[in-house]
Amino acid sequence: MAITASMVKELREATGAGMMDAKKALTETDGDFELAVDWLRTKGLAKAAKKSGRVAAEGLVAVAIDGTTGVAVEVNSETDFVAKNAEFQEMVSSFATAGLSVETVEDLASASVAGGVVSDVLTSKIATIGENMSLRRLGKITGGSVESYVHNAAAAGMGKIGVLVALSGENTAFGKQVAMHIAAAHPQSLSEADLDPALVEREKNVLTEQARESGKPEAVIEKMIEGRMKKFMGEVTLLGQSFVVNPDVTVAQAAKEAGVEITGYLRFEVGEGIEKKEEDFAAEVAKAARG
Repeated sequence: MAITASMVKELREATGAGMMDAKKALTETDGDFELAVDWLRTKGLAKAAKKSGRVAAEGLVAVAIDGTTGVAVEVNSETDFVAKNAEFQEMVSSFATAGLSVETVEDLASASVAGGVVSDVLTSKIATIGENMSLRRLGKITGGSVESYVHNAAAAGMGKIGVLVALSGENTAFGKQVAMHIAAAHPQSLSEADLDPALVEREKNVLTEQARESGKPEAVIEKMIEGRMKKFMGEVTLLGQSFVVNPDVTVAQAAKEAGVEITGYLRFEVGEGIEKKEEDFAAEVAKAARG
């Protein structure tokens, strides 16, 4: 497969590797992006397995809680200016409240709020504010109790990051601390049992190759892999992470001390996973000048 300059550029931006290393990785893996990332990590040439592209969607995440149920709703806009608009904030808040009574984002689009049906209200707001918007997603969680935290709050109950935490019992102070921890630490799953098996297998393969490159005996390599996988689980699972409030204990240990069990969580960040094409600003200006 022919390795293009754009492929090399994308891999460099995703991993922080040098140009020649990125090109060699793509050559060695026949242009497979994910395998090239793993190849660089195996060789110790990738700074991190970062997402390629850059997240560019704006808007707000709003959270709402009713007893033992919590909901988070994300509504996107083109610019951050709209997220600061009082009309937009009021609309997003009403969508979150309506979300408590439905199960999916499709159902929410058909739900009733002040002013009409959600999809119609959104369309009307697009017309009045003059910017494209979209109802992107909805997530729900239930438990013995549910606590929330909003980071970079634009208004009450909404901001750039919205977190919900479900507990087996009631402990408001601890629940809020865990929600803040989740906002900052961004765990990928509650526990090892909930982690995507494909992600675990991929990480193990990378760590295995790294260990074998050390040239140590197989028995030593097995121990190395075991230790590194344990560290990996502690980094990506909520219950295994060091608690930000007290790094000497894990979140699981902190929950036990608090007399509750964390049964689930939900974390929404505005625009995560949405990629916006980077424009060549100079070319754009030149095009405008030509009329």
